[in-house]
Amino acid sequence: MIHYKSKEEIELLRNSSLLVSKTLAEVAKHIKPGIKTNTLDKIAEEFIRDNKAAPGFKGYQGFPATLCISINEVVVHGIPGDRELVEGDIVSIDCGVLKEGFYGDSAYTFVVGDIDPEIKKLLKVTYRSLFEGIDKAVEGNTIGDISFAIQSVAENAGFSVVRDLVGHGVGKNLHEPPEVPNFGKEGRGLKLHNGLVIAIEPMINLGRRNVVQEKDKWTIRTADRKPSAHYELMIAVNGEKADVLSTFDYIEEALKENINNLVIVK
Repeated sequence: MIHYKSKEEIELLRNSSLLVSKTLAEVAKHIKPGIKTNTLDKIAEEFIRDNKAAPGFKGYQGFPATLCISINEVVVHGIPGDRELVEGDIVSIDCGVLKEGFYGDSAYTFVVGDIDPEIKKLLKVTYRSLFEGIDKAVEGNTIGDISFAIQSVAENAGFSVVRDLVGHGVGKNLHEPPEVPNFGKEGRGLKLHNGLVIAIEPMINLGRRNVVQEKDKWTIRTADRKPSAHYELMIAVNGEKADVLSTFDYIEEALKENINNLVIVK
């Protein structure tokens, strides 16, 4: 059952979403070759708790960490550990928080140093597909309009769309109806109404769309082991233009100040 949010609930969701954005920006300050992914996870957890919130992912269905850190061919749900980042990695970092009873959820793919031009193109296209999808998230459109926009951008650029994983509604639960696929047909699916809050999150592969789950029961990687990119923002459907609750602005400002040669790809 879909719960349409009141204006007051949307403001609480915005607060949670902005804390996620600020957490990812804090993590961005520390991304560099040689840093361990579990160090980034610790930084995120401390920042969230210092801001009087709880990590939204830690303990969720048994997930052991604050962040999902997914490197190169890992699409989503990578578990932080002793792996050190190296020059040329791309790193999707997905973060959730629970604050005042409402969740925030957002993801950003970071670049560590120089990367192959085709991988850079993958990130640019994935980033653009997210905002093309957001542009369709207005009252009177359908979920399929969002899905079709994302798919069209990705596939027209020669990349593939992961079909096994989807965006979702967000509220008092981290995952709520409806599902928001990154592929679909215009005019199909749920009709959008004001008060619907969803996380839109294209996951786009350099190679084929097929994915597999690792033995840890969490990590999802591409079957062909080619890189994958992932960006996510939360929005509320609102009249003629989506109300974007989270933001990449904090992250990209932090990247500009990072002296470790990080690149903003958009």
